[in-house]
Amino acid sequence: VFCSGSRSSKTFKPKKNIPEGSHQYELLKHAEATLGSGNLRMAVMLPEGEDLNEWVAVNTVDFFNQINMLYGTITDFCTEESCPVMSAGPKYEYHWADGTNIKKPIKCSAPKYIDYLMTWVQDQLDDETLFPSKIGVPFPKNFMSVAKTILKRLFRVYAHIYHQHFDPVIQLQEEAHLNTSFKHFIFFVQEFNLIDRRELAPLQELIEKLTSKDR
Repeated sequence: VFCSGSRSSKTFKPKKNIPEGSHQYELLKHAEATLGSGNLRMAVMLPEGEDLNEWVAVNTVDFFNQINMLYGTITDFCTEESCPVMSAGPKYEYHWADGTNIKKPIKCSAPKYIDYLMTWVQDQLDDETLFPSKIGVPFPKNFMSVAKTILKRLFRVYAHIYHQHFDPVIQLQEEAHLNTSFKHFIFFVQEFNLIDRRELAPLQELIEKLTSKDR
């Protein structure tokens, strides 16, 4: 497992960096500044004059990094033995397929599923034709549908952590961090209608609880 000194800096996969000095980096800084104000509804809104694809791209990278770090803190608890299937509570089980290497969904353990999932997301984020980092390079026509698939899958990692590993999260005092990250994620996908309501069902009660205070 990746370990660099303190526990909190452990990420599951290498962090995806947005190049400094780029417009996307400025957008990320803007997102961080508005997040600091504590108003998440405001923080997720498209900044005036900005391109929606670019805003979604920057935030998707950011959520990948956040989930990467959150999952990194609990990898010791998510093992082949503890999580032989990838689930989010007793009613929801996920089977992995990426449509290219694995076309027919396979049943696998949670650590294996999350490894497949995060590697797949990483490959999408590193693909310059999908996530262009250079100024003036247009986003592809299918960008939004790719982004929606990425976010739908990242949601499953939150769902697994909440359902199967919430006790260690509390022990590690990561609970506030997890809740803030998830709440930010939910406000973002709600603002731009990026994840189908059905997909969010495993955490529906939590979503209502976290978002009701901010209506």
